[in-house]
Amino acid sequence: MKSALHYGRRRVLGAVVALVALGITGCAAEQSDGGSTSSAPSAAAADGVFPVTVESALGTATIPAAPQRVVTLGQGSAETAIALGQIPVGIEKYEWGSDSTGYLPWIHEAVTKAGAELPKQFAGGDTLDVEAILELDPDVILAPWSGITQEQYDVLSGIAPTVAYPGKAWSTDWDEQIKIIGRALGKPSQAQGLIDQINQRFADAAASRPNYPQHTFSYIYTNGPGTLGVFLPTEQRVAMVAKLGLKVDPVVETFPETEGTDSALIGLEKAEELRNSELIFTFYTDAQTRREIEAQPLYAAIPAVAKGAVVASDDNPFVTASSMINPLTVPWVIDRYLPQIDEKLALLDKK
Repeated sequence: MKSALHYGRRRVLGAVVALVALGITGCAAEQSDGGSTSSAPSAAAADGVFPVTVESALGTATIPAAPQRVVTLGQGSAETAIALGQIPVGIEKYEWGSDSTGYLPWIHEAVTKAGAELPKQFAGGDTLDVEAILELDPDVILAPWSGITQEQYDVLSGIAPTVAYPGKAWSTDWDEQIKIIGRALGKPSQAQGLIDQINQRFADAAASRPNYPQHTFSYIYTNGPGTLGVFLPTEQRVAMVAKLGLKVDPVVETFPETEGTDSALIGLEKAEELRNSELIFTFYTDAQTRREIEAQPLYAAIPAVAKGAVVASDDNPFVTASSMINPLTVPWVIDRYLPQIDEKLALLDKK
């Protein structure tokens, strides 16, 4: 017998396919206007109590009973669901960060360790495979840190209750994401426990590196030659480094958000403003792009770059894991991150 969450999915297949054909799934990279809705409940949620209602910038999801078949979109939601003991039946594929297994390694490791079946993977972004999601017969779709559009949300909500982001796309704080997922799955107390564990892991790592607070950093990115952007302190990859003890260069606070995703595209002509960043954190899409970026005089003149004090891994899974804070990535990243940072700080000490 189907659960109360079946939602008449087979009945909406024709409508969904028709909407997809009309192209209303849109581009997942587009930004929401944010809105003023909040995922926070009006009253304290209790474990295992349903129905649960979760508001988002794109709409309201009412989950009538404990979900058994979970599908996740964006990043971080799959990891949190797994940590809460709810292995998704389907997850958005992220090829750039996957290893030889075809999965993000920390997800593959956790699911394999649990002796469970690996989730089905499907295309996301502007090629969101709605039909694949429909075939997974989900009870709930989790996308609190994603870029799904209003059009995509409307289609997905016709398949199952869909939990989107509370403000702007790709801008949900890491702990808020965990709380949202915990609420949607009826496990708010366990979710808070995960947040506490993550904070403790960071605290332990920071305590092991008492010299880190003496050094400043900026986390930058480029969109190709001639460009320069800086991630803001609330962005998850910056928050991860800061929680290890390093200090965000105060100049970063002066840059206005221009991308709508916790970042500021300041332009290469302002590279000199990063002169007090002792360390630079960044990533490159490939080796050729890195050579092109580093060959630019203005970029090369950034003091940390000139000194070689740049933390930039060429391991795509690591870059992906260090870009998001969740129960699976944090323990996977910390032991890999600290030696990289130590190496660059030792380099500074020799200058």
